[in-house]
Amino acid sequence: MIHHWKKSLAALALSCLLLPAARGADEPKPGTQEAEHFEKQVPVKLDYLLYLPADYGKDKDKKFPLIMFLHGSGESGSDVNKVKTHGPPKLLARNADSPVKQFIVVSPQCPAARQGWNAFHLNALLDDILAKYNVDQDRVYLTGLSMGGFGTWEWASRNSDRFAAIAPMCGGGNPANMRRLSTLPIWVFHGDADPTVNVKNSDDMVAALKAANADVKYTRYPGVGHDCWTRSYNNPELFEWMLSHKRGEGKTPAK
Repeated sequence: MIHHWKKSLAALALSCLLLPAARGADEPKPGTQEAEHFEKQVPVKLDYLLYLPADYGKDKDKKFPLIMFLHGSGESGSDVNKVKTHGPPKLLARNADSPVKQFIVVSPQCPAARQGWNAFHLNALLDDILAKYNVDQDRVYLTGLSMGGFGTWEWASRNSDRFAAIAPMCGGGNPANMRRLSTLPIWVFHGDADPTVNVKNSDDMVAALKAANADVKYTRYPGVGHDCWTRSYNNPELFEWMLSHKRGEGKTPAK
C-alpha cells in the first residue's frame, strides 16, 4: 500500500510539471501592444511585449508575419515597458503610421543579470509564440540594435533555418560563422561614426557574407553615431523588404 501511494504521488508531481502555464483571463487585444510573460520549466523566464495586428483573429485561418525584436543593453531589467524606448515597440507605443502594424511583434526583455541575449532562451520563447498564435512560419523575421544587433547575429548564426530574413543594427559577431548565414537575406545597418560599437564590426561581417556569396545589403550611414536605428526603423522600406522574403528562398550556399 505504501509503495502504491508513493507511485501515485510521483505521477501527480510529474503531471503538474508537464501542465502548460495558465493564461490570464483576458486574451491579447488586436491593435494594441500589451505586456505578457513567458516561463518554461528549463527554467526560461522572459517578459516580453506582444503586438497583434488590428485584424488578428477576424479570419481564423489567416497567418501573420512575425518580427522578433531584440533591444539594446539600456533596456535590460525587470520593467518591460523600457523595451518601448526604441525600435518597433516604440513605433507601436506611439501608434505611428508604420507598416510594422502588419506584423505580430514580439519584443522580449533581457534580464539585468544576463550579459547579452541567450539563443536557447530565445528559441524557447519563439517555440511558445509559434504554438499560441497564428504565425506564418515561413515569414519570421529577426532584428535588433546594439546588444540586440549582436544577439541577432548570434541567434541567426545558430538557427538560420528559423528565419526568413534578418536586420542587425550597430552590432557584430564572429565573421567565421557567416557561411551559416549564406542562404539568408540580410540587411545590415551601422553609423560610421559610432563611438560605442565600432563600424568595423559590421564591415567585417558584411565582408565575410559577401565572400560566402550571401544576399546582403549594407546601409553604412556617413557621420552617424550609435543611433543608426531610428531612421532605419522609421523607413517603411525595411518592413517591405522583410515581407519580400520567405524562408527557404535565399541564395544557394557558397561552396
